[in-house]
Amino acid sequence: MTFPEGAPVIDTMIAFPQEGSAQYDFIRKQTKDVSSKEEMEFPAEYMFKQVPKDLPTDDPISVTLREMDRYNIRWGLIGVEDEVSRLALKKHPDRFVASGNIDPNTGMDGIRTMVREYEEFGIRAVGAFPAGTFPQVAINDKKMYPFYAKCVELDIPIFVCAGVPGPRLRMDPQRVELIDEVMFDFPELTLVTRHGCEPWTDLAVKLMLKWPGLHYSTSAFAPKYYPKAIIDYANTRGADKVLYGGYFPMGLSLERIFTDMPRVPFRDEVWPKFLYENARRLLKLDQ
Repeated sequence: MTFPEGAPVIDTMIAFPQEGSAQYDFIRKQTKDVSSKEEMEFPAEYMFKQVPKDLPTDDPISVTLREMDRYNIRWGLIGVEDEVSRLALKKHPDRFVASGNIDPNTGMDGIRTMVREYEEFGIRAVGAFPAGTFPQVAINDKKMYPFYAKCVELDIPIFVCAGVPGPRLRMDPQRVELIDEVMFDFPELTLVTRHGCEPWTDLAVKLMLKWPGLHYSTSAFAPKYYPKAIIDYANTRGADKVLYGGYFPMGLSLERIFTDMPRVPFRDEVWPKFLYENARRLLKLDQ
């Protein structure tokens, strides 16, 4: 159960430092408490210690690459919505992997955007934040179904936030039991949960045992807080289903993540799959 120092890593949730907090306006417009709207720069800041706020933003790509190099992160999965990310994909195609983000409220316009990003940027995944859409759209809402179908058609995974959201938003759209209906209707879909699935991690494990295409990423969790049910599952029948996701620079520093990481009691044979191989397979990085 020894952490493999120097082993390659794929980070399935990483980004670049940005000035200000405008990137979270889509969350603030539906929160109601004063703290979320006026006091917290990051609407889930109350949950995190030492959020890396003071990073330089004059060359954000270099900042993230430098942190990746410190911890042997070979690839980082990033969005394609902003100019910095698009520049990173252009300048460093050997380090960054493109992912789209969907808003099911956009209907067919959103599907066309998804196809365009697939053709233009080669996205290898898409992401969804059900509680963060406005209006909210549940994991199993029929507005989501065209996007699931397109993921199957394009043969790319979808990363979906599941469990109680960190920002002070309604949790109902992210109840883990909703995933069961989606996997029943789309047995060819590869769906990776983000942000913990708490407090329903035991149910998430049951559903991963049930559905071959369902996976779990550890995004937004410091390793000391990885749920025991997920660690136990990875060490037994789920070694191919659990993959590393960080949260830099949104809420966690890579230093904190990889300082904690050696204390996670994964079995020796689980580590390479968790850190690298599972993401490489799902994102088809050998192609």
